[in-house]
Amino acid sequence: MAVNTIDAKMLAKMFLAGAKNLESKKEWINELNVFPVPDGDTGTNMTLTIMSAAKDVAAMDARNDLDMPSLAKAISSGSLRGARGNSGVILSQLFRGFTKVIRDCEKIDIPTLARAGERAVETAYKAVMKPKEGTILTVAKGASLKARELADAGETDLETFLGAIIEQAEFVLSQTPEMLPVLKQAGVVDSGGQGLLQVLKGAYEAYMGKEVDFSFDGATTTAGAPFAASSARAQAEAEIRFGYCTEFIILLNRTFNVRQEKDFKDYLESIGDSIVLVADDDVVKVHVHTNDPGLAIQRALKYGALSNMKIDNMRLEHHEKVIKMSEKAQTEAQEQKTVQSKPAAERKENGFIAVSAGDGIHAIFQELGVDHIIEGGQTMNPSTEDMLNAIDQVNADTVFILPNNKNIILAANQAKYMNEDKRIIVIPTKTIAQGITAVINFAPDLSPEENEAVMTEAIGSVKTGEVTYAVRDTAIEDYEIRQGDYMGIGDSGILSVGRSVADVTAEMIRQMMDDTMELISIYYGADVAQEDAEELAGQVTEQYPSCDVELQYGGQPIYYYIVSVE
Repeated sequence: MAVNTIDAKMLAKMFLAGAKNLESKKEWINELNVFPVPDGDTGTNMTLTIMSAAKDVAAMDARNDLDMPSLAKAISSGSLRGARGNSGVILSQLFRGFTKVIRDCEKIDIPTLARAGERAVETAYKAVMKPKEGTILTVAKGASLKARELADAGETDLETFLGAIIEQAEFVLSQTPEMLPVLKQAGVVDSGGQGLLQVLKGAYEAYMGKEVDFSFDGATTTAGAPFAASSARAQAEAEIRFGYCTEFIILLNRTFNVRQEKDFKDYLESIGDSIVLVADDDVVKVHVHTNDPGLAIQRALKYGALSNMKIDNMRLEHHEKVIKMSEKAQTEAQEQKTVQSKPAAERKENGFIAVSAGDGIHAIFQELGVDHIIEGGQTMNPSTEDMLNAIDQVNADTVFILPNNKNIILAANQAKYMNEDKRIIVIPTKTIAQGITAVINFAPDLSPEENEAVMTEAIGSVKTGEVTYAVRDTAIEDYEIRQGDYMGIGDSGILSVGRSVADVTAEMIRQMMDDTMELISIYYGADVAQEDAEELAGQVTEQYPSCDVELQYGGQPIYYYIVSVE
């Protein structure tokens, strides 16, 4: 006889299976992102969010210490504190709403699941200031509506019920490109919706009896111990499909025509990934990740002699990097204990927290009076817990948070509502340049409410552009982008694309300018030589003589230049 209720033991099993399934698919989900930029992607953010809760659930399961109230609390609290990025915050809010309904139940039946789904969707929609259809919210709503339909129709078979919900979620996900033109243009479904679907599928498979490896590292350790440190290393190493970063230059012995270029690139794609192939007169620059560099070299020799050959073992480098990161984390943890043991600074009226990447940017914020810097940004979105820890370290009645990235604002707001002893004001800064402008416009003689209004208004006058590189081929906003191209990205989308950082930056600035602009601020990144930055600034000064041009070292990774005009 089928069991048509879910107890705490089964729910924990389903939750952990959902987390495992999401983790295994995270890179695939990352690749669904519309913009081909190197960032903290949807799959990664959702995985880190759910794993923050999974470590606590796994620990409870290992101790055989499960009941519905404690399980609901672990899922809700863990995901809320670990939430990263917009997709992660929305996922955590779905869990929060869901657990509010089931926490007082000894067992969950179909009517309870329908109510829990409705509460989950309601909670998630409320967390987003301007909900957008065609996203994870839409997929969650579609699944919830199906659950309500089945419950009202008197469905009693839980297997049928869950299977129908997943089928509906898949259908709604397939329709997201029709709701968001940008998805349709890129030829992808919504990445957040796909992440949610993978959680649901994993949970369903566990309910159906599929064996899942629940040996989460850290499951039997005390609360707060690092979760899945070694499994994260193994996962990351497993994700390095091709282990050798291979680079060389071909000194052509004959004309390298378009057909040959295509054939060679197709061959490289058959043996690896991350291909960059640039033909320039009598030389061809080649970059490929492969498990057999010899194959790439052997084929290249057909076209000419080779020079500047470089082969790096990425798995070995990754292993060494993980060790260094672990050592760094231990050092920072010890330093944190030291800081906490020091006498607290005198409490003040206002304090500031800024999310920042790059030692030059850090220094600028600190010079402007920011009390605490959270290291992060596009490549790694800080979690809600990171925000809460920062708030604890700022001894002020009112704390202003500058997220400086559109994908971090929701996490900052979530920290605001979870904090209990300080007044938190989140200024919705979407870029580093907006964050700097916001701090500059703070006036000590104004009230917090007045400063919030002034700072928010000030960031509206700033246009920001950022120059980075494309991680894959794509077509977006009428641009044909190839892997390795440089892109100038403005507040509303791509402004320029090309093969030269300087040219792309110059064109991006041209697109940002109008007759009202008086100041151009250029922050150059860690991968830009000072002399190159100075040359660019000189060209910009010459082109816009009526504007003040300021050049500053930012030291930011990934982005060659961050430019603001105002």
